[in-house]
Amino acid sequence: MKKILPLIALFILVHFATAQTTIIQRNAAIESMIREISAENLEKYVRDLAGFRTRHTLSQNKQKEGIFASQNYVLDLFKSFEGQSDGRLSAYIDNFTIPADGRRIPEDSELGNVMATLKGTDPNDDRVFIISAHIDSRSSNVMDAAIDAPGANDDGSGVAAVIELARIMSKKSYPATIIFVVVSGEEQGLKGAAYLAEKAKNENWNLVAMLNNDMIGNSHSSETNINDNTRVRIFSEGVPMAETERMAAIRRYTNGENDSKSRQLARYMKELGERYVDQLEVKLVYRNDRFLRGGDHTPFAREGFTAIRVCEMNENYYHQHEDVRVENGIQYGDLPEFVDFEYMRKITGINLASLAALAAAPSEPSSVGIDVRRLSNTSTLRWEAPETGKAKGYFVLMRETDASMWQKKFYTEETSLTIPYSKDNYFFAVQAVGEGGYESMAVFPQPITR
Repeated sequence: MKKILPLIALFILVHFATAQTTIIQRNAAIESMIREISAENLEKYVRDLAGFRTRHTLSQNKQKEGIFASQNYVLDLFKSFEGQSDGRLSAYIDNFTIPADGRRIPEDSELGNVMATLKGTDPNDDRVFIISAHIDSRSSNVMDAAIDAPGANDDGSGVAAVIELARIMSKKSYPATIIFVVVSGEEQGLKGAAYLAEKAKNENWNLVAMLNNDMIGNSHSSETNINDNTRVRIFSEGVPMAETERMAAIRRYTNGENDSKSRQLARYMKELGERYVDQLEVKLVYRNDRFLRGGDHTPFAREGFTAIRVCEMNENYYHQHEDVRVENGIQYGDLPEFVDFEYMRKITGINLASLAALAAAPSEPSSVGIDVRRLSNTSTLRWEAPETGKAKGYFVLMRETDASMWQKKFYTEETSLTIPYSKDNYFFAVQAVGEGGYESMAVFPQPITR
């Protein structure tokens, strides 16, 4: 007989119309790291970055100004964390040439991405997780490389979060590899991210997830006078940009347009983030990015990788892509005084919880399928063990078709499970559970027809 254990510790579980409250347990190691996140550190990083006057992609190479000086600042911080990592962390600048594009790059330009790689401890685990932000800034004129462009929130806030995560997480070890990346050229057309995504593709990285943090420090909207540091958005694509004909056929067959890998990552981050970070609700936005806009996760999605964007709930356009000035009594410009560092601390926390859990968990279960060989009011799911790491058990997840998040979890130590719910009425997925309760991302099942 299959061993099925009830879910006794994870999150508030809503079972259709009846609310069932379960005990919430947090992993002590993750909880301790989140407590270590410092709003004071985040503020220092942001103010230091804004102090370079401009970090425009095409700014001149000066000792204390411009993008090159700011990159060296981040590199020095990354290198200062190497000593606490027992040799696992290595930091460098990955230099590359941006060719002229006739738009925002007038001539071939040398740039680089600041990288800090925390090497995984399992030689058989080649998984890679990336967390990124962009260091370049801009003013009203995207081609003005000389004017003040402090970029405190866009994207000094994201860079500060990446630095703080590298500081804290480099003291720990994980079976999988985590890369902390500060990319260049975002405002000029996602250049640094495109270079890195193409490199990962060409070198066959087993890149499981890419978390892009771009503008995570503003909690006040001047236009609508909204003050809100209790919500954050995660953007994720539904239909994958790199969808093949076979993927499209399966998606149409299973109605899986809301179950892409990026959408599963967003759900994972919502569950983990709200489990560990108090007074912060993660809002899932069902589009790749803001309306008609894009970010550094987009090139990764185009290359077929799982990628999402973390972004503040309410943007303030007085302090985004604006020259620093006072006009009609209004202060414009992306200045540090308009950044909410406590809000940043909380958003940094959801990134840490998700990264740490993913890198510590086994990989996803393999060959996940749902049996469709006969009509039935029950549903049978089958899968195989993860390719890397050891699963002590599995969760079969279930939600109604109009629900955003998984509503119920069934635990089993077997590699198949039959549950008394019709596949006509619910969506399902399977995730692996490792030692310490670390969960992999969920896998949407493919039909088993024979």
